[in-house]
Amino acid sequence: MAIDELLSHPLGMMLGYFSVAVLELIVFLSCFELVTRYKCWEEIKRGNVSVAMATGGKMFGICNVLRFAMESKSSVYDTMIWSFVGFLLLLAAYFLFEFLTPVFSIDQEIKEDNRAVGLFSMIISISLSYVIGASVT
Repeated sequence: MAIDELLSHPLGMMLGYFSVAVLELIVFLSCFELVTRYKCWEEIKRGNVSVAMATGGKMFGICNVLRFAMESKSSVYDTMIWSFVGFLLLLAAYFLFEFLTPVFSIDQEIKEDNRAVGLFSMIISISLSYVIGASVT
């Protein structure tokens, strides 16, 4: 296949990984947008720092899992599979975080710009991305 030939060259491989990363980042962030009770980009436009931190943590988490998958010297196809699994785990962690804090709604607090909750959400996404990523290698 022409794609496999392209991916066998270092520059082609870099472009392949980059393309996969950008595409997955768009798709995965769109999925997070669907499950949150606020509109991420509208809140960021309004200056909501908590949403920016939480969304930034998700972005970092997604890209970090991708990085680990790439470093494992997997093919671009394997990287796509492992990053998808990693995203599902990050999504599960998001729901678990909301479930384990029954005294208040994480989404509501972030929407109301509670920066402590936004920061904590960001740190959870980043931290778990290292655990998930390490398990990929």
